[in-house]
Amino acid sequence: MLKHFLVPEEDQVLVSEEKARAGTQAVFEKMGLPADEAESCADVLLTSDLRGCESHGISNMLRAYIASYGDGTYNARPNVKTVRESSVTATWDGDEGLGLHLGPRAMNLAIEKAREHGMGAVAVKNTKHFGMLAYYVMQAIDQDMVGMAMVSAGGGAQVPTNGAEAAFGTQPIAWGAPADKMPPFVFDVATTQVAANKLALTRRIGSKIEPGWIANLDGSPIMEAVDVPEFGSFNMLPFGGTRENGGHKGYGFAAIADIMSGILSGNGPGFIAERNYSFFVMAFNVDAFTDVDEFKADMDRLLTKLANTKPAPGHDRVYYAGLPEHEETAVRKENGIPYHKEVVEWFNSMSSELDLGISMP
Repeated sequence: MLKHFLVPEEDQVLVSEEKARAGTQAVFEKMGLPADEAESCADVLLTSDLRGCESHGISNMLRAYIASYGDGTYNARPNVKTVRESSVTATWDGDEGLGLHLGPRAMNLAIEKAREHGMGAVAVKNTKHFGMLAYYVMQAIDQDMVGMAMVSAGGGAQVPTNGAEAAFGTQPIAWGAPADKMPPFVFDVATTQVAANKLALTRRIGSKIEPGWIANLDGSPIMEAVDVPEFGSFNMLPFGGTRENGGHKGYGFAAIADIMSGILSGNGPGFIAERNYSFFVMAFNVDAFTDVDEFKADMDRLLTKLANTKPAPGHDRVYYAGLPEHEETAVRKENGIPYHKEVVEWFNSMSSELDLGISMP
């Protein structure tokens, strides 16, 4: 993770995984979810925090979810309907359930179909925030499958290249593949220069954001380091930033996420659906294409080559997607998760108000 998003050491409070997990599950149960589904939702958030993806963990998202359940925006007991289904595909109406409430179930169905037919895909419309996409591709990886996930996240954040009007959300995409001895390849990115939730981390710790990450409301890129403006006073640029630096590539991927998640599910383009998100997950059964052991051995060869690449001047080592998160998980499981002291204070205050009987650390 870039230094912009790391909690300064003097502001860290180390919290055990067990304490954070118990508290998070208790919150979801208090919001009205059945115990097993609350446990599943908590696992998505805790996996995010353990991997260092704090933008999509407790720090930012839990308080947002509490507010949305409280005002009725999120449905704690969604009546999920199958809109249509084939041997390898399904489309669901999520009945305004939280995406990370429905996502594990959707990927499990995709995996089940892939196990029988080689590939499986599920599109879900009429849902809410999806959490860390890496979680869902890791479900497929655990079954010796290649996983894919993407989200259409509204239409009020990201401008098209050279545009002055937002057309997309942050439109994240994730993809992952299993290996044998090496940590798996897990790629999970927003199609904007930076994830919106990471801007909230930046504001919390008081660091500036980099030139070319965001744009003024007229579409002109902000090309100096600045404090994070208030949301609504800026737009986000596709990854690559300006056209000269490859912004059209991020723009294209954002459109793909909108098509595969929003339009294919029947949810509609993000700028029409607004806060009703949609998502798409897919699993590819490696065994349907090639020998699993050979695939994983070749993945090891590739990932070992990448991890052992000679670093450029000024850098200590080369990473591949999923390697630093794997290493960070081991550290945090042993030492605790370094939450910002403001997050811990908020959690303890909220826990008291909801009468959860749980406090951090």
